[in-house]
Amino acid sequence: MIDCATVPVEFLPLAINTLVNYRETHTDGSNKFIYSRFLTPYLNQFDGWAIFADGDMICREDIKQLWDLRDERYAVMVAKHDYQTKATTKYFGNKNENYPRKNWSSLILWNCAHPANRILDPAFIQSQPGSYLHRFSWLKDEEIGSLPLEWNWLAIEYPVNPQAKLIHYTLGTPCLKDYEQTDMANYWKEAYARSQEGMGD
Repeated sequence: MIDCATVPVEFLPLAINTLVNYRETHTDGSNKFIYSRFLTPYLNQFDGWAIFADGDMICREDIKQLWDLRDERYAVMVAKHDYQTKATTKYFGNKNENYPRKNWSSLILWNCAHPANRILDPAFIQSQPGSYLHRFSWLKDEEIGSLPLEWNWLAIEYPVNPQAKLIHYTLGTPCLKDYEQTDMANYWKEAYARSQEGMGD
């Protein structure tokens, strides 16, 4: 992402052990940020905009292009996937089930200041099941804006797409043996190689 960004970018990991006012009470998570992503407006003091992105993604275009899609009418903006998964299991043998709005919450353009997001404090998030949160059930449908699918292209699940702006390796990243030769793995490997070279002048 950094090597093609034309604006300053700050990365803030949503690791549970860094969140002073939040204690994870859910027991059904397959990763450590499956619920903490919904704290983004709270952590941003319900002000401005922010991007949440899963850790199994690579950005191939200028992130400013995504940032410029912000629309004040919406509380969140997401790629509205509508698909049935090709695989019943994903990385490390985790279950991969179909459910409404699957993968919508994997990339979120958050309008942190939107009034509808004020409900998202630690106590509320701790009290809600994943199905409620990942389907954005606290929002009205008209408060959920659409992003182009190219900004959350699902490798393996979707056809190979050289025009994808952000690739999501939702079933498993190519750094894992079972996925190192899968569709669009070459883009991951190219991004990894660039990261090892370091930033140029």
